[in-house]
Amino acid sequence: MPKGSKELTAARKDEIISACAELYKTMSFKEITIKEIGNATTFTRTSIYNYFQTKEEIFLALLQKEYELWVNDLKRIQAENERMNVSEFADAIAKSLEERKNLLKIMSMNHYDMEENSRIERLTDFKVAYGQALKEVRNCLDKFFPEMTAQEKQDFIYSFFPFMFGIYPYTVITNKQRQAMEQADIHYVYMSVYEITFAEVKKLLS
Repeated sequence: MPKGSKELTAARKDEIISACAELYKTMSFKEITIKEIGNATTFTRTSIYNYFQTKEEIFLALLQKEYELWVNDLKRIQAENERMNVSEFADAIAKSLEERKNLLKIMSMNHYDMEENSRIERLTDFKVAYGQALKEVRNCLDKFFPEMTAQEKQDFIYSFFPFMFGIYPYTVITNKQRQAMEQADIHYVYMSVYEITFAEVKKLLS
């Protein structure tokens, strides 16, 4: 780790993560390299290795940041609402994920490779953010649906979080994928992130 203040280190890390996020808007995970990320920062490519050892660590840090942003959304939902019925809660959760497209996009990637190619300290940092998201969803259920049993809340979490991994692939398709499905006689029905999430939350809470 280079010498310098904690603030400088945090700023450098954030610049690297932001550069990766910007590239990810137009490039695939396979296309993005450490060199490409370095070219999008204000410091040398080799300096990136002072903060992240692999491309997977950078993407894991980006995913961590997205989870942290979603956690803030979940806390805001709790703070701004004293009560919510099933439809209102489903609406709020669906809108929160509609704003977190990068979260859903990265979640659709191969987590095993991303986590395996990251150091334990980087992986632990990510797991803290992931664990906070689990906690805040449970806090939402505790506040808005106190009649639910502990097992019902656990069932919701263990159904909803795996469901989230499939939201992006089901709501974003390329022209190539569309053509292939048409040729395979698959009648794809487009659903937005909001629509598919709203329907799932309502079903899980019914």
